[in-house]
Amino acid sequence: MTTDAHSLTTEDIEFLERPLYGFLSVAAGPTPPQPRPVWFEVTTEATIQLFTAPDSVKVSRLRGDPRASIVVAAPVGERERWVSVAGHTTVSPDGAHDLLSRLAARYWDLDDEGRAGDLAEMLAADWLRITIEPETVRRYMM
Repeated sequence: MTTDAHSLTTEDIEFLERPLYGFLSVAAGPTPPQPRPVWFEVTTEATIQLFTAPDSVKVSRLRGDPRASIVVAAPVGERERWVSVAGHTTVSPDGAHDLLSRLAARYWDLDDEGRAGDLAEMLAADWLRITIEPETVRRYMM
């Protein structure tokens, strides 16, 4: 069953707290959206945040049109389920490195020396934090 709302439910938040990939799309005017898999985090304020490089295409598109959406789906083998969040974004350098560190710990085994090295290398670079303020939330649960 598909349902629509303007905010995330407790069940949505529990689902989004899992280490799943989100597929981010940004508004691009006449260009069709080009979804990209991303790490993400749902915040205590029920917003969605992720990090990206300052020179990424998504940043330049969001500066022109701040609308974006993210879709997160359950993995194969589980009952069909997805949550889609769409809304306006903010882009900021504040908190980007902290977010990167939290997400790396969520998605990677940082006891693995290779992954710990990957994280250290990433933390040496500049990053921006993108926050999506939910305006439309759609979900499907079978």
